[in-house]
Formats: sequence, C-alpha cells, structure tokens
Amino acid sequence: MKNIVILISGRGSNMQAIVEANIPAARIAAVLSNRPDAAGLAWAAERGIATAVVDHKQFASREAFDAQLAQVIDGYQPDLVVLAGFMRILTADFTRRYEGRMLNIHPSLLPAFPGLHTHARALEMGCKVAGCTVHFVTAELDHGPIVAQGVVTLQDDDTPDSVAARVLQLEHQLYPAAVRRFVAGELQIVDGKVASPAQPAASLLAPAP
Repeated sequence: MKNIVILISGRGSNMQAIVEANIPAARIAAVLSNRPDAAGLAWAAERGIATAVVDHKQFASREAFDAQLAQVIDGYQPDLVVLAGFMRILTADFTRRYEGRMLNIHPSLLPAFPGLHTHARALEMGCKVAGCTVHFVTAELDHGPIVAQGVVTLQDDDTPDSVAARVLQLEHQLYPAAVRRFVAGELQIVDGKVASPAQPAASLLAPAP
C-alpha cells in the first residue's frame, strides 16, 4: 500500500478526483493545506481522511514554512506527495527532499506558459491548442520530467474561463491516471525524462469537446 499526501490551497477539485478514483494499492494518508479556510479540507474530513493546516502566514520566511510543512508531511510517511492546486512556490531544499516522489499538475502544455494566467496567455499568442501537464516537481518552477499531457482545441470564441473549464475536465482524468501509474511502479525517470515500460512518457488525450 502506497501512502499519498495531497497538498491543496482551495477547493481541491483535483484532490477530489484522485480520492474518488479509488486507486488500487493507494491510501490517501492526509490532505494538507496552507490555508485554514481551504474548502477541500472539509470535503476530505467528511470522508474520513486526516487533514492538517500549516498556515504560511504564521512563518517569517519561505524556508521556515517549508521546513514545518515537510515535518508534517513526513509524519504521514508518504510514498508520494501530490500538489493539487497548492499555491506556494517551494524552496529547492523542499523539492529535493521529495525528488522523484512529488507530482504537480499545471494548466498548460509545459514547457509553454509556466506560471500564472496560462489560458489568457495562450489565447493572446494565438495558440491553436491548450492543455495541462502532469510532471515531477523540481526546484525550477513548473518544470520537471513530464508524466502526461492533455490537449484541448482552442476556438475563435474562447475566453480564458471557457478554456479553463475544458482543461479542468482533462485534469480530472489525467491526474488520477498519473497517480495510478506511479503507485503501480510504472514511472521511471531516465536521463531527466519519464520512461514507462507500459506506455510512452507523455499520454496525449483526445481534445475535449
């Protein structure tokens, strides 16, 4: 059984998708947040999942916050740490601590558009597609070996909100599938890239309607 700790900052819709996927041989050991008012904490608690808060506002530095967060995470003996809308930039020491066992999902086709406002930037650039990327976390923001990507086709009348809604549907499919592959031992990082004995490093979903 693999212990999974999920980090959220809000409602945690990707956290919910992973929990509801009932991944074999996986146990959601805890859901943690940096915000006491994160709606996803109540959702998890209602389902009997342990929850905890490490409020970043209570720490004088990013390093002090990350050190306390790591201490709380390690109390659950995680095999995998999952960032699910966790809106904090993590220090290099923190990412090294969980190297090879921490996943993130980003709402763009990395390496394009790291950071915020990804869908607006894609539309401004005249991109024909947008999407999301599951990747292993490294010290460089929104980089790291890519596990899987999902794609949506952009339409002339799209807005950032309409793109976000379609991409979120893909995220809810892609992220649980990536976690399932990790738990099954299918993901290996070779020469900085994800290789899998079962399928290619990046799985391209069909465009959402």
